[in-house]
Amino acid sequence: MKPLLAVVLVLVAGCAGPATTPSFPVGAAADYQLGGAYPPPSGVRLVVRDATATPAPGVYNICYVNGFQTQPGERDLWLRERRELILFDANGNPVIDPNWPDELIVDTSTADKRARLAGIVGETVKTCAGKGFNAVEFDNLDSYSRSDGALTAEDNLALATTLAAAAHDAGLLAGQKNSAELGRRGAGEARFDFAVAEECLRFGECAAYAQAYGDQVVDIEYTDDLPGPVDGVCALPDRPKSTTIRDRKLVTPSSPDHFHRHC
Repeated sequence: MKPLLAVVLVLVAGCAGPATTPSFPVGAAADYQLGGAYPPPSGVRLVVRDATATPAPGVYNICYVNGFQTQPGERDLWLRERRELILFDANGNPVIDPNWPDELIVDTSTADKRARLAGIVGETVKTCAGKGFNAVEFDNLDSYSRSDGALTAEDNLALATTLAAAAHDAGLLAGQKNSAELGRRGAGEARFDFAVAEECLRFGECAAYAQAYGDQVVDIEYTDDLPGPVDGVCALPDRPKSTTIRDRKLVTPSSPDHFHRHC
């Protein structure tokens, strides 16, 4: 798996529909809670949670949506009811994300398929807005890089443009997730508002996000592959203002493997 904007306004979780979207909280202490929701640590002002979760009260909430691959646990549903929207290889096997074998790569190669995919993902965006999230991040924009040439960056950017527009129509900001290789295209073509980057320090990609989004970037680094000790990572002069270090599996505080540190 593997994409931020000045003053945080309090948004009460569970409100009916999105309120006026607050400005993106540049440099806010963040927590990345995709492995399970829990009360944000003291001082945290920005939380990313899955679309199936409820926003955290009193902070800026970003809704995680898998925009270019299927959700874990939905493999059978897609193969049974949406088979024509899945990418298959030359041997007739569905193409998967090797790092997340439960996730099938969706086929963004035609305008008709992109429109149908946008309709499906758009319903999740509406759910995020209805729950009271402030923004949405669309994961796996880089799925074309795992398609053995069947998909292109242009295909995925075309879908991303529609998804970002759906988020904006729902009153949410739209975030690019990873894909630093796209440069400014995510902001310029798809009209993303911010970026959520995983390990941009580790892979030397932070400058690419900064060129596209300025300080509207949230970076997540992981303890199992840090580019130095925790204090050293936080002291790096080129890190995004909002840099958070988490355990790779993003477990909750009830697990002994849990780790959270905001630089």
